[in-house]
Amino acid sequence: MKIELQAYGKVNLGLDVLRRRPDGYHEVKMIMQTVKLHDTLTFETVDEDVIVLSTNADELPVNEDNLVYKACRMLKQEYQITRGIRVFLQKELPVAAGMAGGSADAAAALIGMNKIFDLQIPKHKLMEYGVKLGADVPYCIMKGTALSEGIGEKLTALAPMPDCYILLAKPPIAVSTKMVYENLHANELEKHPDIDGMVMALEEQSLQGITERMENVLETVTEVRYPVIAEIKACMKECGAMNALMSGSGSTVFGIFTSREAAGKAAEFFRKDPGIKQTAVVRPFSKDLPQSKPHKNHKHFTNSTKKYHSSTQREKYSGKRGRRNTHEGHKS
Repeated sequence: MKIELQAYGKVNLGLDVLRRRPDGYHEVKMIMQTVKLHDTLTFETVDEDVIVLSTNADELPVNEDNLVYKACRMLKQEYQITRGIRVFLQKELPVAAGMAGGSADAAAALIGMNKIFDLQIPKHKLMEYGVKLGADVPYCIMKGTALSEGIGEKLTALAPMPDCYILLAKPPIAVSTKMVYENLHANELEKHPDIDGMVMALEEQSLQGITERMENVLETVTEVRYPVIAEIKACMKECGAMNALMSGSGSTVFGIFTSREAAGKAAEFFRKDPGIKQTAVVRPFSKDLPQSKPHKNHKHFTNSTKKYHSSTQREKYSGKRGRRNTHEGHKS
C-alpha cells in the first residue's frame, strides 16, 4: 500500500512569551497560521519490520534523529506493528527557519501511519502523541488559524485569516530555536503583542486590524544576532507590505500583501537579491478560502539567482533601492 500526504508550514501572526517555567519550557501565547507551502511525504508498507526514511534534503538525518522517523517508531511500538514502513520526504519547507517544517513532517508521519495501517486513532489522540515529539506538532495536525498557549499544546481554533498574499523570504541563516529561547529574558520584556486584539480582528475579518498587531518578541533575540532580519522586514514594507514579521524563532520573514501583483513584484526583487536564499508567495491555508494557484514562478520556494557571499562580504540593505557598500519545543 502506498499513500502521499502534504505537510504544510506555518507563520506566527503574533508571538508572545509570558514566562519561563521551572522545567525550562516557556509559556507562550501566539497565533499560528498555516500557509499553502508544503513538504510531501510518501508512505509505503514493506514486509520487513523496518523504518526506512529517505529525503531529497542532504542536510537532514534519516535515522532516529529525524522527527519523521521518531513518529513512525512511536506508533509502531505503541500499536505493535510488525510490518515495516518506507517514507520518502520531499522537502520544500526551509530547514531551521521558523516555519515548523520538522513539526509539520512529524505531524504528517503520525497521520500517515494512522492511515496506512488503519489504526483508527482519533485526531485528539494523535495530537497527544504529537506533543511528545515537539511543541508545534499538535498544531500541525490541527492546521488553520489557532491560538496556541501553554508550551504550544493548548490550541483554540480561531476565525480564519482573511484572504491575502504572503511573501516569504529566507536569508541563508539557520536559527536554533533552543538558542533563541536560551537568550530570551521573558521576565524583562517591556512590550507584549496584543494577542487578544488580534483574535478580535480575526473575528471581524479585519486584515488591517491583524497586520497592525503583528509582533514577535523573539525578534528581540534573533534580530540582534542577525540584523538582516530587520532589514528584510523594512524592505518588504517599502515594497508595499501592510506589515512584515519574523516567523517563529526565524530566520524566515513574511510580509502581508492585499495585491497579488505587488506580492509578485516584491518576490522578484528579493529573488534577485544575493542576501536572500529562498522566496515564495503563498496564501493562508483555510478550508473556507477558495483553492487558487499561487503567483506564477512562486508555487515553491525559489532560490536567489545570485550567489550569496559570507557574512563578512555581505552588503547591507538600502531599502527597496537595492544593496550597497529535535524536541526543542519552546524550551531552554
